[in-house]
Amino acid sequence: MRFAARSLSVRVAAAMVVLVAVVSIAIGGLTTAAISSYLTNQLDGKVTAAQGRAAGALRNGGPPPDAPHGQDAGTVTVYRQASEVVGTVITSDGQLTALSDEAINVLDQSATDQNSTVSLPDLGTYRVRASNIGPVTVIAGLPTKDIQNTVNSLIGWEALFGGLGVLAAGGVAIFVVRRQLRPLRQVAQTAREVAALPLDTGEIGVTARVPDQLTDEHTEVGQVAVALNTLLGHMENALDARHRSEQQVRQFVADASHELRTPLTTIHGYAQLSLHQRDPELFTHAMGKVMVETTRMASLVEDLLLLARLDAGRPLDRRPVDLSRLARDSITDAEIVAPSHHWELALPTDPMIVIGDEQRLHQVVTNLLTNARRHTPPGTTVTVAITHHEHSAVLTVHDDGPGIPADLLPNVFRRFTRADTARTRTSGGTGLGLSLAESIAHAHAGTLTLTSKPGSTTFSLALPV
Repeated sequence: MRFAARSLSVRVAAAMVVLVAVVSIAIGGLTTAAISSYLTNQLDGKVTAAQGRAAGALRNGGPPPDAPHGQDAGTVTVYRQASEVVGTVITSDGQLTALSDEAINVLDQSATDQNSTVSLPDLGTYRVRASNIGPVTVIAGLPTKDIQNTVNSLIGWEALFGGLGVLAAGGVAIFVVRRQLRPLRQVAQTAREVAALPLDTGEIGVTARVPDQLTDEHTEVGQVAVALNTLLGHMENALDARHRSEQQVRQFVADASHELRTPLTTIHGYAQLSLHQRDPELFTHAMGKVMVETTRMASLVEDLLLLARLDAGRPLDRRPVDLSRLARDSITDAEIVAPSHHWELALPTDPMIVIGDEQRLHQVVTNLLTNARRHTPPGTTVTVAITHHEHSAVLTVHDDGPGIPADLLPNVFRRFTRADTARTRTSGGTGLGLSLAESIAHAHAGTLTLTSKPGSTTFSLALPV
């Protein structure tokens, strides 16, 4: 019963059945009232005619007490003159029978010059009318039993056909509603299938969808189906993005652990060596290696910490920065570190001012120059240029080295991605430089892009001015 009460199809079908029942009752009541009124009007005409015949018989000298005067069976007639009263009724065989005193009293008290309904003892309900012919009051009436029989029969037939109509309407309503709600059940089935999937772990992929033939937005069910498909699409994207993020975190932790393991192993080895060796020269060498690896590990930890802060959306310093001066300082440092490369600078006449964190922007340019120095052979020309494009300042670092292989380009900004096999020199880095540069660019509402082919590699840093 609770399921039936909550079922939409049952409730809609019940509403349709109730509506049909109410309409049937209303139509039946109005039809009965109309037929009853029509038959009553016809009977009133007959009563008027019967009263006229009774009055005509009086004008012709008075009715013989044993003659029906041409009246129909069941007609009652009362003549009153002073205290003399004569009342008769025509029986079914056409004979006159005297009215009882009770019936005469009822007619005498109730009859008027308008047709009215009275109940006569032993005779039933009558429609009667009275008129005065001189000193004589003439009352005539006809029984209403034919009207009552007709109306009762009509009510019976209406009840029968109304009940059959309600039953038929109920069956048709259930069939039609279930058929019309079948698409909604398919939508619910799709939702159940998706709900049964293991959505908490792993890659989700493409889940079930409501069939296209049920996604007509001109219908209510179609609108629900489209909304569900849209929701499932957003859910898939969100869950897949979460899965990719989890995979990246796992890979990031694994790569960071690997990078930290190497210097830690080296430090551990030289520490053990220094404990077992008393040679001052060897001890000094061991401590030097420990210092080098410690510095390398500290740099890696600093880079990891900066990436974590950038991923968390930590705000950077926001001050005016002269990008031209920053590029000149970076080129000067690069010329000292790598004099075997050719370093060139192309700057605009006026200073290029951007708003940002000078230290972090300097780190971006330094990382780009370091990347070009490490992964290109001696004699390579590296050019740093600054231009103004629409509302952005664009700093480019271009080199004419061997370029980056096409299969490495999609992953060049991923963390711990190395290009040792792609360039001619061994990098010696941790693979975080370009990832850090891109994250810092994004933190400044800018972009860092790369184009590369043999003989031409260009990094473009665009910052809003």
